[in-house]
Amino acid sequence: MKSLTELWFQASMDMGALCDVCTVRDFKTVTDRVEHEGMSFLTISLTDFCKDFEKSLSQGFVGHDAFLGFRRMRGLPRFLGGFLDRVFSRDDGRLLTVPDVDSIFAVRQLTLMFGKIELECSPARQARAIDRYVECEQEVRLSDRNMDFDTLLRFKSMSLRLFGDVLAAADLAVYNGTLTPKHGPGATADRRTGNRKFDQVEWTERLERIFPYGDNAMPNWRFSYLLDSAIFLEPGEERPVRVILVPKSLKTPRIIAIEPTCMQYMQQAVMEQLVTSLEADPLVGRLIGFTEQEPNQLLAQSSSRDGGLATIDLSEASDRVSNQHVRALLHHFPHLAEAVDATRSRKADVPGYGVLRLAKYASMGSALCFPFEAMVFLTIILMGIEEQHNRRLSKREIKSLAGRVRVYGDDLIIPTDSMQTVISTLEAFGLKVNTDKSFGIGKFRESCGREFYDGHDVSIVRCRHEFPASRSDVDGVVSAVSLRNRLYESGLWKAAFWMDSWIERLLGGRYPYVSPESPVLGRVSFLGYEVERVSHDTHQPQVKGYVVRSLPRTSYVTGEGALLKWFLKRGDEPFADRDHLSRSGRPDAVSMKLRWARSA
Repeated sequence: MKSLTELWFQASMDMGALCDVCTVRDFKTVTDRVEHEGMSFLTISLTDFCKDFEKSLSQGFVGHDAFLGFRRMRGLPRFLGGFLDRVFSRDDGRLLTVPDVDSIFAVRQLTLMFGKIELECSPARQARAIDRYVECEQEVRLSDRNMDFDTLLRFKSMSLRLFGDVLAAADLAVYNGTLTPKHGPGATADRRTGNRKFDQVEWTERLERIFPYGDNAMPNWRFSYLLDSAIFLEPGEERPVRVILVPKSLKTPRIIAIEPTCMQYMQQAVMEQLVTSLEADPLVGRLIGFTEQEPNQLLAQSSSRDGGLATIDLSEASDRVSNQHVRALLHHFPHLAEAVDATRSRKADVPGYGVLRLAKYASMGSALCFPFEAMVFLTIILMGIEEQHNRRLSKREIKSLAGRVRVYGDDLIIPTDSMQTVISTLEAFGLKVNTDKSFGIGKFRESCGREFYDGHDVSIVRCRHEFPASRSDVDGVVSAVSLRNRLYESGLWKAAFWMDSWIERLLGGRYPYVSPESPVLGRVSFLGYEVERVSHDTHQPQVKGYVVRSLPRTSYVTGEGALLKWFLKRGDEPFADRDHLSRSGRPDAVSMKLRWARSA
């Protein structure tokens, strides 16, 4: 914690030099409150400070209920007051006519730097997150029961206009049996990892009806003897998803659901068909995205200048998309609907609650969660725009919304004049808008991890991990070097140079200047990189430093599984790893080795 506090001090000196502000008293406030409140001040209290700051930017004044827990002097807090005086008037708390963008960046950097550090929450906060997961499930059921029939009819009509061609193609692919499954790299509920996934013996009767085991889990029908060892589970016997908590911030953990191997396997097949078709579709291809965040970020930047677009963020987005929403979306496509239902896990094993039946379509962890939530959100957005104009949108008008409407996961961009109607429509479907991260007035916008004010990028550098105690904590060392380089590239020189001295001691002096493309753990500099020798083989400039090594875990596969793996491979290129049949999956651990490697 002392190192994090010192890093905050160095960053405050950088920000003070940038904005000509003294930060000595601010640092005293930080040290005093960290001493009494601990890490929660850096990770929670400062984050709440920034929420009020961004809300004040949006509404154009500092409200009386803002910045609770921080002493005020007239209309503004004393803490970070030098920066706030360059953004708001201390007399009445109103936004200045020309607020200082550098000071806006400074306040955000100093309050959000540790907001998403990946620390394990207290048991009480973890239990509260699980309780909230179950409460959300109950709210989804209630929303399903209260759904108006006419609203659902409009949803079906709009989704058919938007995605009719895409869903028809996917429906035909399911009917013809041309979908190709694949395994993901992550964990599974039945704890199969790496190559063991290709020798799966567990299948469900629901999958068998639409995706036969023999066509998808065996190399071909010459290996029909594999059916003798296959286990086909009836609906009541199916393995539930395993709900787990992973670190997100000290305030709350992230909840994900780990799918069974067979479900994840076939979800990938449907997902690949849908995502490829959606992004290539002439009607909705520019309204929805799955692989490129930049279009959302550029729209957020331009709208921060002209105010024409609003950015909306949804809370518990994945967990609030009901299975009924997806069923309505697929109402006219029976083969695809059956395939999507067959690949959906109906139950979840929730810590402290046991196995529960799910009303939501899927939690984060399903391969189909992301595409279906995006399709549902886009449908509801356009329903809201139709309601605002009080008429049906033609396909030409929908297509003309490109550049004004875009959905990437739960990051939504819509016209500002449609914001209230769209929010009301989203809430009518049981979705929850995060008002703290949704912006439609003022000049602040946020989307896909980038933030802008009046066209200026005010995105910050975040510290994601605690500092490592020794060189043996390889993940911590890699994170620390990455943080140093991001601080340097963002102009936080004092913070970067302070980290240099700390990392150099940690690495025993082997901490060279390298280019961003170098595999060596080193410092990036605008002045160039070091060259200690030239490789005799490749003639590349080299330095001696620590290089991270990660070896996939030992994972053997049978001959039948190896053949299936070859048949499922995408593209004509051979496997990159020659040992892929004996090692596969995510590595158990990473290590560092001191060796010669290219510096550029």
